[in-house]
Amino acid sequence: MTAPAAGLPGLYLALEADGDGAHPAAPRHPGRPADAALTPGALRETAAAVENAGFTLVTFVDSPLPPEAAGRPVARIEAGVRAAYLSALTDRIGLAPTLHVTTTEPFHLATQLAGLDHASHGRAGWVVGAASTAAELATVGRDFLSAEALAAETADVIDTARALWDSWEDDAIVKDSATGRFLDADRVHHIDFEGATFTVKGPLITPRPPQGQVVVLAPDALDVDARADLVLVARDTVPAIAARAATARENGAPLVLAEVEVVLDAQAPAADRLAELDADAPWPPSGRLRHVGSAEALTELLRALAEFVDGVRLHPAVLAVDLPVLTERVLPALAAEGLHRAPRPGATLRESLGLPRPANRFATARA
Repeated sequence: MTAPAAGLPGLYLALEADGDGAHPAAPRHPGRPADAALTPGALRETAAAVENAGFTLVTFVDSPLPPEAAGRPVARIEAGVRAAYLSALTDRIGLAPTLHVTTTEPFHLATQLAGLDHASHGRAGWVVGAASTAAELATVGRDFLSAEALAAETADVIDTARALWDSWEDDAIVKDSATGRFLDADRVHHIDFEGATFTVKGPLITPRPPQGQVVVLAPDALDVDARADLVLVARDTVPAIAARAATARENGAPLVLAEVEVVLDAQAPAADRLAELDADAPWPPSGRLRHVGSAEALTELLRALAEFVDGVRLHPAVLAVDLPVLTERVLPALAAEGLHRAPRPGATLRESLGLPRPANRFATARA
């Protein structure tokens, strides 16, 4: 097992909790309106179930384009806003929205994530998105980006966000009523970042996040392993996951999570459930490992993955059906074997993941 000694033992468990589930036919699950999972009430119920089950963090996928259900676009609250809404309703689970580097202004992106970290008392994460289709880029009036330009912009935005989170030193706020000083101006810095497509002067308009740096989760396809705190590995076999995880570690990634889609035995055998869902809307291969079967077989799969990765992000086919099986049978089995422990109330996401709080680059330079 390769998880850092300072962290929790066993696997870190994340859950993707956007909408009704990962399967394209999930919004048409019987007994639920097509957009029921997108309401604040449903979001609150899902977050409570995920936190009470003991997951380490919950993620929220997002896109510049609205999702579709029953053949029509469905309004969806932006992922960062959803995470902010849940920050006051949870006390231990990490909250990681997807924010796209190509369609979000870098300064606003960094500010939004810093605000989420303050609102959640240090439980913010960021799933790096890089929307790049013509339709997605057209939502902000951008032209096509080559693969090289997309890679450069992704790296630039991550570097800019990290610099902005350091633009306030930890002791910049002094609140000295005797002199009328709120902050020490010498401890608030301009970052003067100049990339290929944008420049940012800084500093941030909020103090440094409680975690120092928001936890950055990067899909492995973006090839920014060295810039991430956690790399999300999407491969469709265990050996392929093991190989990519090893590469991520060699590149400097502190933690690696495997991406796993799940269709579980629930109400009907998993294979029958998948066939019924696929008949409604086929689920094309995503490149992720896909488990179709029992909770016990999934637990065995997670045991095997624990040899190569620090955790998994689970993508339930239908959230309303698969999540109860995960919470009632899979997580308790892992906990009983010592392969997972729930984060403690009040812990930051970095503490739950065993990641150190980074030193401030400007304070370090001063020293």
